[in-house]
Amino acid sequence: MTFMEDYVRNGYAIIRQFFSPADIARIGAAIDGVHAEAATHGQSFRHGNLFYKIADGDVRMAQWPSWRSDVLDEARTDPRFAALLGPMIGGDIKQIINQIHWKRPGGKGDFAFHQDSRFRRPPDAYRNLGASYVQTGLAIDPHNARSGGMRILPGSHRLGALDMEIAGAVMDNAAAEDTLVALGLDPSGLIDLDLEPGDLALWSPYLVHGSGANRADHHRRFYINGYVRAADCDRGEWAFRDCAPVPLGAEPSLVHYEQLRERPEPHYVEAFTTERN
Repeated sequence: MTFMEDYVRNGYAIIRQFFSPADIARIGAAIDGVHAEAATHGQSFRHGNLFYKIADGDVRMAQWPSWRSDVLDEARTDPRFAALLGPMIGGDIKQIINQIHWKRPGGKGDFAFHQDSRFRRPPDAYRNLGASYVQTGLAIDPHNARSGGMRILPGSHRLGALDMEIAGAVMDNAAAEDTLVALGLDPSGLIDLDLEPGDLALWSPYLVHGSGANRADHHRRFYINGYVRAADCDRGEWAFRDCAPVPLGAEPSLVHYEQLRERPEPHYVEAFTTERN
């Protein structure tokens, strides 16, 4: 079975060793540099689309770190992504997710069960979501049940958008199986993604997934990039035009940060509840 057949059938697929060990060493070093910069702020910080989520002293997430790192910008527009995604969503591709998630050993790191479709707002800016959008996650470290890796419910993407009400942010809420039972879903079908450094996971915006804390003895870094067929999205940064890489320009494009034009300057964010991940 091909990865595309896996994706259509199960709502996810895995490409083993998508990036080489040398690639991962370079990307990992860039991610560590972003983490070091974020930590100097001591609290959540935003500058345009760049956003650092800091909670309880931990750097938990960076949105659009490519604005701080040429290495990460090059990785998100690597020709291997164009070749992989071309048969799925074409050669003209925008990007609406560019994130790093960190989980340190013993730290907080829960993500409630959810579908990424909940974050595609406003809905009229994202058309044909199930067929036009692909989320990808690149493992920088071993990514499995022990390190707080993703737990997914294969086939759940076929149910479309579910009414998965979550009190507060997805981040920091436990991946409670009873929330699945309340929706008529069977948690016995959950599986843990098992990725080695360099492996790439792809999943549908309708795939139900969550994750827990890191109980391993190493950090878990995950580089997430979400791509969309350009004709079906009114927002986002260009990633590829006719399969050719498009680096970030001089000015950020509107993605999720609604106040991008009104408040583009660097500033600290006191509450995360108004931010989308």
